[in-house]
Amino acid sequence: MDLDKNNVKKILGIITFTLVLLALLMNMGKVQSFLVFLWGILFPFALGGAIAFILNIPMTAIEKKLFPKKGKMARPVSLILSILFVFAVIAIVIVVVIPQLGKTFDSISTGMTAFLPEVQEWLERIFRDWDMIESYIKSLEFDWKSWLDGVKDFALSGAGSVVSYTMSATMTVINGVVTFFIAFVFSLYILIQKETLGRQCNKVIRAFLAPKTVDKIFYVCSLSHRIFSKFITGQCLEALILGMMFVVSMTIFGMPYALLVGVLIAFTALIPMVGAFIGCFVGAFLILMVNPMQAVLFVILFLVLQQIEGNLIYPHVVGSSVGLPSIWVLFAVTVGGKLLGIVGMLIFIPLFSVMYALFREWVNQRECQSSKKKTKQN
Repeated sequence: MDLDKNNVKKILGIITFTLVLLALLMNMGKVQSFLVFLWGILFPFALGGAIAFILNIPMTAIEKKLFPKKGKMARPVSLILSILFVFAVIAIVIVVVIPQLGKTFDSISTGMTAFLPEVQEWLERIFRDWDMIESYIKSLEFDWKSWLDGVKDFALSGAGSVVSYTMSATMTVINGVVTFFIAFVFSLYILIQKETLGRQCNKVIRAFLAPKTVDKIFYVCSLSHRIFSKFITGQCLEALILGMMFVVSMTIFGMPYALLVGVLIAFTALIPMVGAFIGCFVGAFLILMVNPMQAVLFVILFLVLQQIEGNLIYPHVVGSSVGLPSIWVLFAVTVGGKLLGIVGMLIFIPLFSVMYALFREWVNQRECQSSKKKTKQN
């Protein structure tokens, strides 16, 4: 090989890359600590970007509907209405759920007090020929009312007193509030100045990268934005419809906790695939304490509504916005849940969808190129 200028540069680049890689591998602990420290600094801004992305969906819709001519006040008013909308949803959920939770604890306490002695008598009748088991069952005493009252008191006031007397927990709460405040302010700045920021990023990218690379980056960003936006919008709308279906159907059949279970299922349905079943389990348990037969009917109702939602509502509401086959949806949910918990389940489905779309396009291009080469050879 001739040692001209270009080859020398390539060799020096390979040597430099190898030395840097070896240095990183030999100091993996320090590198990991530095990355954790760096993520701690960047986390509020990453969170702000996520908040801005979510708020941008209703803000853009409001801006298009109410301000088609886009005056000076269009953006601030649309942003304020979007924030008020989000806080209104949170407030409605709090107003609905917290009073219902108090009533639910009281109902479970009363139901347990009446239900468990019946179970105890039933077990005594079954094991009446087994003297040792029968005597053990008779000796059991369940004071579920005092136990549930203790859980209720701890949930409503005890946890707060523990946090107030724990300095580390207090600092964690303060840091969390400060982080959220910084993230929220940063998200507002992004939303107000999003066109300016877009132009600045565009200039920087075009200044340092080749035109082909720039076009590819913009295409991937556009594809990601479209898929993530449609996924979030569709998932929220689908969860709202499912929750309303449960509220209406449970009210018609006279089942208890219709509003609480409907809100619970609507929120858990935001978790893809497994979320609604979590809501079903909690709802069935709550109804079981009041009426076991209605709990069975609730499970049947859940299976029927789940089929309607899965076969009719989800394909039309969410549609093919994600464009990911079911097996890869399951894979994305599993991987995302293992890495980042519930947040990972929500993020990894559209993320895998973007990767799947890009890989499918790459495969199609390769197939086209291969067929063209075969045609030329023939």
